[in-house]
Amino acid sequence: MAEKTNSKLKIAIVCHPSVGGSGAIATELGIWLAEQGHEIHFITHEMPFRLKGNYLENIFYHSVPLQQYDLFKYPPYTITLAVKIKEVALWHKIDILHVHYAIPHAVSAFLAKEMLAGDLKIVTTLHGTDVTLIGQDPSFKDLTTLAISKSDAVTTVSNSLKKDTLECLNVENPIEVIYNFVDIKKYHPNISCNHFHPEAKENEKIIVHVSNFRFLKRVEDVVRVFEKVQQKIKTRLFLIGEGESMSSVMNLCRTLNLCDKIEFLGIQDSTACILPRCDLFLMTSELESFGLAALEAMACGLPVVSTNAGGIPEVIDEGKNGHLCNIGDIDALAEASLKVLADPSKYSHNAKTKAIENFNIDTIGNQYNELYHSTLKG
Repeated sequence: MAEKTNSKLKIAIVCHPSVGGSGAIATELGIWLAEQGHEIHFITHEMPFRLKGNYLENIFYHSVPLQQYDLFKYPPYTITLAVKIKEVALWHKIDILHVHYAIPHAVSAFLAKEMLAGDLKIVTTLHGTDVTLIGQDPSFKDLTTLAISKSDAVTTVSNSLKKDTLECLNVENPIEVIYNFVDIKKYHPNISCNHFHPEAKENEKIIVHVSNFRFLKRVEDVVRVFEKVQQKIKTRLFLIGEGESMSSVMNLCRTLNLCDKIEFLGIQDSTACILPRCDLFLMTSELESFGLAALEAMACGLPVVSTNAGGIPEVIDEGKNGHLCNIGDIDALAEASLKVLADPSKYSHNAKTKAIENFNIDTIGNQYNELYHSTLKG
């Protein structure tokens, strides 16, 4: 596509539409870009979860059909996505294609670019497990490397992930670190909500965990930490999200006789109404390239107790806005949680300030905007 002479671009965004950090960031970025006057085209197999229920100016959604053919056991999504990207790019004269996650999105982008004879600029953002988990699978490693190498610009969401990418994959592209972000107009301590929301019981402190409940999130560790904490002080646990480990987490709650103290709140369209009513965000992941859910909690004034995994130390300042502990160290996580719950206000201001000053959507969005324009000039 031809380079634009003005600052307004036509940008296509490919992401996972389901609950998760990469899809949330991609969608929120697209919304912010549309507010700046850019024309945004989402290309996914279903409406991104943070886009549902809203009509937003300058935003368009293109559905990728999950077609089934007798020849294939499963729908060939990577190929179908590539065809849809090519159609959207041609019809809408797309300037920049921004894909989030390497497999399959960067692969589909590469195929689309080949069909367009190279006339498409690709920005690939790596979010974590596309490098540290899927990218390390021998079946996908070479393909992941190829897809990244064929991108015109590559970003990671933390310095930790950039280091992992360079160590794990044979990638020669320059990699720019552009952190995840939070919209402080949506996530802040004083939000007013009209719909039902859970409440603490009398004199209870509230611990909250938000994730997609993948096994690498170690949500069972959250429950085990909570078990120790509630023995010392009156506490309630809010678990937000659903995923593959949900059954084992529920079974553990029953085994530990904690069912009356844990609220399973399922998938929430917006956690912004719940987080300000909590006292502590608890995260126990074994892999975490950044920790978007923790950042959104910080913007609402919540201290964070987390495992010292991946890019988390780039978000959490030990002893200032929370505490960091070794992966799987239940006793240390419980002790840190008790320390925070004894005086949450000691950490709350620092948590909110770090979110505003370092990870504001306006600051990070402008970094992407500059990257798009520099990529078009390259």
